[in-house]
Amino acid sequence: MELSAKQLAAILNGTVEGDENAVVSNYSKIEEGKPGTISFLSNPKYEHYLYTTEASVVLVNNDFKPTEPVKTTLLRVPNAYLALATLLKLAENKKKLPVGINTLAYVSPKAKVSPEAAIGAFVYVSDNAEIEAGTQVYPGTFIGENVKIGKDCVIYANVSIYDYCTVGNNCILHSSCVIGADGFGFAKNADNEYVKMPQNGNVIICDDVEVGASSTIDRGSMGPTIINRGVKIDNQVQVAHNVELGENTAIAACSGIAGSTKIGKNCTLAGKVGVTGHVSIADSCILAAGTNLQHGIDQVGQVYQGTPALPFANAKRSFVVYKNLPELSRKISSMEKEIQELKKLLQNNN
Repeated sequence: MELSAKQLAAILNGTVEGDENAVVSNYSKIEEGKPGTISFLSNPKYEHYLYTTEASVVLVNNDFKPTEPVKTTLLRVPNAYLALATLLKLAENKKKLPVGINTLAYVSPKAKVSPEAAIGAFVYVSDNAEIEAGTQVYPGTFIGENVKIGKDCVIYANVSIYDYCTVGNNCILHSSCVIGADGFGFAKNADNEYVKMPQNGNVIICDDVEVGASSTIDRGSMGPTIINRGVKIDNQVQVAHNVELGENTAIAACSGIAGSTKIGKNCTLAGKVGVTGHVSIADSCILAAGTNLQHGIDQVGQVYQGTPALPFANAKRSFVVYKNLPELSRKISSMEKEIQELKKLLQNNN
């Protein structure tokens, strides 16, 4: 799809600075810009590329002030990064699956699939499942009995959604994620053997949620695991049984949340975070990368870091001590030797 700078400005509510007839048909990084592409500048450390880029159009914030002459066409917008997301979304919409049910898919006669949904090859839709209009289900996906999927969702290839789980509107489930697998529930009998505890709950995913590739959200043992509106889950994340994630919380890759934990609204869990079970975390808290949280957080807006987790300021002070431990150890050893020598001198003098 080719668009001129003038057309882009109309779409993005922006203003053109340069050639309004400059045409683009693809995207590029600003440091790798080529003629006929559009790029963006939102991070000041990349500004120097703006003056050498070959990209035909570059998105910049309205308040950006160049420090050197610019040869490319600038498209000024309120938020360059958000404007790029809008354009990428438009391009993505051009790649939708064809509406209808592929002849190689299986859809139960008892299922309800909107004629405006798109069901790809080798999809299996079980009894009493419901799929609403605008939803795309890519090849190889399994949809269990009594599953309900809302409008305008994208379910990528090889996703598994177990029985009785629900997915809201405008959700994205990336390839190979699993929704509704059994929680990790076992009890030991008199012979010290593990006995599986039945997992009779489900998963409720609300509107505008995105789940990354190969992530898992376990069904509740009793009652639901709840992923509230606007939650964003990265790749390879584990959400255990009966967890509740608050609205607009974001969880980065390789994180794990143990069972029955409640995480508030607008929280951020950076990469490789671990959270123990049966605790609560207040709204707007941040767990920095690699944090291992073994307790709840009851105050809004706290930042924690480290293993075990400490408030951010304490964690930084602890790290200063930690990185100096080898030198401190040498000093202590030296002091111990001096003390022993002084003791010997005192004993000899007595």
